[in-house]
Order: sequence, then C-alpha cells, then structure tokens
Amino acid sequence: MTAPRSTVLPEATPLSHQRAQLRTLLPHILWATAFLILFIGPLKLLAIDWWTDPEAGHGLLLAPAALWLGWKKGIVTTRAAQPLLGTLVLVMGVVLRLASELAAERFTMRFAVLLAAAGLVVFFFGLRQLLAWWLPFVLLTLSIPLPELLRSALALPLQFKASALGAQLLEWRNVPVHLAGNIIQLPGHRLFVTEACSGLRSLTALLSLGVLMGGVWLKTPWLRLLLLAVTVPIAVLLNGVRVFLTGFLVFYVDPALGDGFMHMTEGWLLFLVSFGLVAGMAVLLRSWERWREASQQHA
Repeated sequence: MTAPRSTVLPEATPLSHQRAQLRTLLPHILWATAFLILFIGPLKLLAIDWWTDPEAGHGLLLAPAALWLGWKKGIVTTRAAQPLLGTLVLVMGVVLRLASELAAERFTMRFAVLLAAAGLVVFFFGLRQLLAWWLPFVLLTLSIPLPELLRSALALPLQFKASALGAQLLEWRNVPVHLAGNIIQLPGHRLFVTEACSGLRSLTALLSLGVLMGGVWLKTPWLRLLLLAVTVPIAVLLNGVRVFLTGFLVFYVDPALGDGFMHMTEGWLLFLVSFGLVAGMAVLLRSWERWREASQQHA
C-alpha cells in the first residue's frame, strides 16, 4: 500500500501577482475614466471660476483641503460595497448632469459631479465610507459658486443690513448721515454699498472656514452648528464696521479713501479679524468640549 503523495502548489510568480492586482484595479480604472470623460467639462469650468471669479476664490482653498482630509481619513475597516445603492445614486448624478447641461445651469451641473462621486464611493465602499468622508464632501459642495439668482437674492438684504449698521455707527460718532436703502448720504459725499460690498463673499468664506474648523476640531454636532450660527452675525457685524470705517475716513480724512487700495485693504484686514474671531470661538468650544469629556470620565 503506497502512501498518498503530497501535492505541492506552485508559488505565485511576480507576474501572476501583478496580473491579479491589475484585475482588481481594472474596474476602478474604467469607472474613473468614464467619470472623467463625462464630467471633465464641469470640472474645468469650475476650476476657471475658482481662479477668475472673486466670489468663488475660496474654492482654491477648500478643494485641496477636502482632498487632503479624505486621504487622511482613508478607507474605513467596516466598509461594505453596496452596488445597488451606489448605482442608483450614480444614475441620479448622470441624469442631473445631462438635464443641467440642457438647461445651461452651472450649479446643478457641478453638484452632479459630487453626486456621481458619492455614488461611486457607495458602489465600491458602501454608505459607511461616504459618511466617514462627510467633511470632504461638504467642503467640496461649499466650493461650488452659488447660482447668480440666489447670489443676488442674498446680496441685497446684506447690502441693506451693512448700510444700516454703518449709518448707525456713523451717527454714534456724530457724523450727519441720511440713509436711503443702500445709499448713505454724507455732507458733500455719497456712499453706495454695492453688491461687491454686501459681505456675501466674506460670509461664504467664513462659513466654509467654520465648517472646516468645526469638522476638524470639534466632535459634537451641535457645537459645530453653534460655531456656524456664531459665524453669521460676526460676518454681518464686521461688514457693517467696514462701511462705517469707509464713511468715517471719507468724511474726516479724504474722499479718495472710499475706494481703491485703501478700501480693499480695509476689507482684507476686517476679514482677518472675522477669521480670528471665528477661530477663537472654535478654540473656546473645543476647550469646553475637552473639559466636559474630562468631567464625564472622572464622574
């Protein structure tokens, strides 16, 4: 009676290992190629707007930050591919892309890019991975410029608010003013608070930075919402202060200071002040959050 022969399996060669890796990556490569072919147009136009449109310039900061945060978060260990749900979301993104192109509506066309990207994430990695990447997707959404109609609808009330705050501060400093809508009449001078001076640009940038700081520093969702709620009055108040400073300098120093380099410098300096206030608020909330965590551990 002969003993059974032991079967020795051949070791995998480097070439076979590379082929196995290629077969694994091939679906991802094909999906990525199809994604770029379909959405390269909206992505290109979005990048141009980031570079040329001051209202969309914050996208130059948000997009790289979102990609870096997504890479840092990585792939969660509890991921599970959901092809059916991912396909549904992906189809919705493609349909929205085609419909927005027919309507020549850029915002929905660009949002369709994110919707399709979310569908691919769910298709390959599942809904848990999409939830783990919530902050990068929110930042990418905020990097999309608002539609012109919505931008105009938001800018007008902000213009009136900035004009009213500026006029009140000027009266407090004993400057005779007459307010008519977004026009501040000074003795011998007239200040017109335009759409560019409405503060919508700084408000959008501050909200985006508030989301970024809240997502990175804070753990509690309601504290993140509180940080965003504080960001809005800070932006509105500082824009009113900017209008006040412009009127003050025009009345007491030189009417030429109402525009040009000095006017731009005021805007940048007050935006830095606004950013410092929002960042300081985020630090305070994070300190309170840590104190609360320490108190619960010792309780």
